[in-house]
Amino acid sequence: MTDTDLPLPVLRSGIELVPNRAEGDSPETGKDYTSDQEVRWCPGCGDYAVLKAVQGFLPDLGLRRENIVFVSGIGCSSRFPYYLETYGMHSIHGRAPSIATGIAASREDLSVWVVTGDGDSLSIGGNHLIHTLRRNVNMTILLFNNRIYGLTKGQYSPTSEIGKVTKSTPMGSVDHPFNPVSLALGAEATFVARTIDSDRKHLTEVLSAAAAHRGTSFVEIYQNCPIFNDGAFDAVKSPVTRDEAIIPLVQGEPIRFGAGLSEGGGGHGLVRDPATGGVKIVEVGHGQGQVSAGNLLVHDAHTSDPTTAFAISRLTDAGQLHQAPIGIFRQVARPTYDDLARDQIAQAAAQVSGSATERLGALIGGGDTWKVNSCTGIVHPIEQE
Repeated sequence: MTDTDLPLPVLRSGIELVPNRAEGDSPETGKDYTSDQEVRWCPGCGDYAVLKAVQGFLPDLGLRRENIVFVSGIGCSSRFPYYLETYGMHSIHGRAPSIATGIAASREDLSVWVVTGDGDSLSIGGNHLIHTLRRNVNMTILLFNNRIYGLTKGQYSPTSEIGKVTKSTPMGSVDHPFNPVSLALGAEATFVARTIDSDRKHLTEVLSAAAAHRGTSFVEIYQNCPIFNDGAFDAVKSPVTRDEAIIPLVQGEPIRFGAGLSEGGGGHGLVRDPATGGVKIVEVGHGQGQVSAGNLLVHDAHTSDPTTAFAISRLTDAGQLHQAPIGIFRQVARPTYDDLARDQIAQAAAQVSGSATERLGALIGGGDTWKVNSCTGIVHPIEQE
């Protein structure tokens, strides 16, 4: 039996159970989702671009603002809830996914979002993140990755490249960095994507798909820190280098990138690598050592096996980031933790008789009461009259 063969619950879209705005309500704009709080990020921070994109995107969901909640941990990105006119919580370092799990499990009528950073979620919060992903709790996680600790003034983070010189690594980091997308795919997250703070169109498209997905949607956002790690993602942002640096992932299309693309050839593409079982980059064309466009790997984010998606994620350059796949890596349907838990509660309630008060009284006065002998430590059941 596969995951999608499970009889309960019925698979639904991400926001199907969240109340919509009533008919006749005035259309909302990004301004309606902008709070009265002063935005306190450094000038030029990539967080501004993400905030504007989210504020502009939320009205398109058609939801009531009181049914949207943003939860954050600790870090520059975690100031996000202050700047949105929705419900929100600035929570504990690394624990935002756990708090969001409680919200999602208890309130199926809410659209739950988590905003976190590479330090918050992949260091102290790593365990909370991976278990949320494997459980497939219904929430959308936005991980802002600037490859540095910005709030605490420039220490290396779990995504900083080897050799990174920072205040905490004056001779260069010797840690091997996490690849957040690979981590999420390894935890078998059902929706995994990567986008860029400055690409408003792509960012909005990915957010739309993430919100529509029921289950845990994980979106890594490359985000520039102009103060402590400026230019970390120049390769994928500069008009001079981005064609060669970005490997675009488009559902149902051959994975191809580079300058000078044509129907016949040019640029690069991905094919399967029989030697390693993964994928590799090849030149596209009809010459010696080249591969024709028709033989390139066609992207399929909907396949149940995450192996190919993981192999594609490994193409990310952990050093100077010369190349990186961008787009939706995986998007599959699987029952969510919170839906399954609610269904179990409903089934258990249907199997008992009497009112809630009567059942509570029976539990308190039931036969499973025990007394421990303080001298011998022996446990004796107490006889009920």
